[in-house]
This record gives sequence, structure tokens and C-alpha cells, in this order.
Amino acid sequence: MQPVFRFAPSPNGLLHLGHAYSALLNERLARTCKGRLLLRIEDIDILRCKPEFEHAIYEDLGWLGLQWEKPVLRQSERFDAYGKAFACLKDMGVVYPCFCSRKDIAQAVADHMTEEVDPDGAPIYPGTCRGLSLAEVHSRINRGDEHAWRLDVEKALACIDEPLIYERFEPDQNNNAVKSISAFECYSLRWGNPIIVRKETPTSYHLSVVVDDAQQGVTQVVRGRDLEPATDLHVLLQKLLGLPTPVYYHHELIRGGQGEKLSKSLFSESLAELRAKENTPEDIRRMLGFY
Repeated sequence: MQPVFRFAPSPNGLLHLGHAYSALLNERLARTCKGRLLLRIEDIDILRCKPEFEHAIYEDLGWLGLQWEKPVLRQSERFDAYGKAFACLKDMGVVYPCFCSRKDIAQAVADHMTEEVDPDGAPIYPGTCRGLSLAEVHSRINRGDEHAWRLDVEKALACIDEPLIYERFEPDQNNNAVKSISAFECYSLRWGNPIIVRKETPTSYHLSVVVDDAQQGVTQVVRGRDLEPATDLHVLLQKLLGLPTPVYYHHELIRGGQGEKLSKSLFSESLAELRAKENTPEDIRRMLGFY
């Protein structure tokens, strides 16, 4: 089977060196493995994603010299596919509606006197809405109360009759080829009951990414180390939905001068700003170790 890699940025800001590293690493591994490279635009966040940022993604990646297959998959055009996947989870009885606001959750966490957090650093949801009766759920939905949908991880795990295992691969020291593959066990319970369908959009990152990886035939997922814990949840969703599980590699993050993770929210220096300072694509590649 020909390997399929993908780079999947969100158009909610300008790309920085961290994005460039991930894109270039996917490109190199795809080339050396004689595989395919896909670009996916993850624009389900309808409030923050902007057309000008999507255009900037194409401009930045083209400037770096990357080439990818067309057409580009845009998640905002695939809500029907995510809806079908969610319907499957709903039919299995492994999701429940959550009417809590952030304030409600903060108060419930305080009442439970717990300091547990999920891998993203958010307080573990205490399951306030998990025990609501069907009558109350229907009543609140029918009157238009805003709600998200959460995955009941314990129920979900009970539906799986095999160990949750995925494989990681390690490139060699020059990121030119696969050096080794190892199996790792998932720890899905550390996520609590995560949101699978958000209040403001009919999907979530976790649901969309597993549906799209399967639809696009992605076989190797190469992404930042900060997303490594999400793999536990993604493998669980893949098993529930009968989707294939890719092989994963989570690379080290590019950090700023103070050791901080580069971030759009922190306004880390963008590729556009570096280009305006007369840096060349060769300068960026050399800076990131690709020469």
C-alpha cells in the first residue's frame, strides 16, 4: 500500500515556524517513502477561521516549495459526513447531551473539590448531565436549550472487545526513512467525557479528524508532540466507527526564545513576517534542519 501523509492546518491565523516544520517533515517523509502528500484545511471553527488565512496557507506553503494533491479537502464542506458518524455513536448509546456552560462546569468542579485535568489542561468534566432522564433531555432539547454532546468513554470502552493499541513509527536521525515501529496502549479514560459535537458547530476536532483520515486513506499521521495524547481518543473513535487506524509519529515542537511553544494565540512570528524580512525558503529550511 502506498503511504499517504497529510498536513492539516487550521485557517484561524498565520502559519509560523512550527507549522513549517511539520509541513516540511510530512513532505520529506512522503517523498522518501514514495508516498502521497495531502493538504487538508481544518476549518470547522466557523467563528475564528477566515478566508484570508486559508489563502495565506496556500501562499506560505507554495513559497516554501511544497506541492500537494488537489483538490484540497476542506472540513467546512463535510458536515454531512461528520453528522453520519455522530449518528452512529448516538445509535450505540455512547454519547449524551451536555447543557452545561463553562461557568456551570467550573462550579461543578469546585463542588467536587477535584483538581483533575485532561491532557489539554482543562478540568475533567464531572458528568453533571450524564444522569439526566430521557424526559428531561427531550424537554430541554425541544425548548431549544443549547447543548454539546459528550462521549461517555466508559460506555464506549465497553463496546470494544479488543485491546486499544496503536502503532508509532520513528524516522531515522535525518528524518529520511522509518527506523522502527512500536505498539502503544491507549489511555482513553484520562480524557474524562470529552465533547464530540460542539454547541456552535456540528462536530469537533476529534470526530472530524478520524472521519477525514479514513476518507482520505491516510496511513501515516505526522503531527506535533502536543497532539500525542489525543491519539488515545482518536483510536477509540476509530474502533467505535469501524475505521482504520493509521501509524503515528509525533515530532518535537519548535519553540521560541524563552522555551515557549510557538502559537498563533501568542502571535508568534509568522512565515509572512519572516518573508517580509527577506528570508528565503532556503533560509527557513536551513533554520529548521532540512538542509
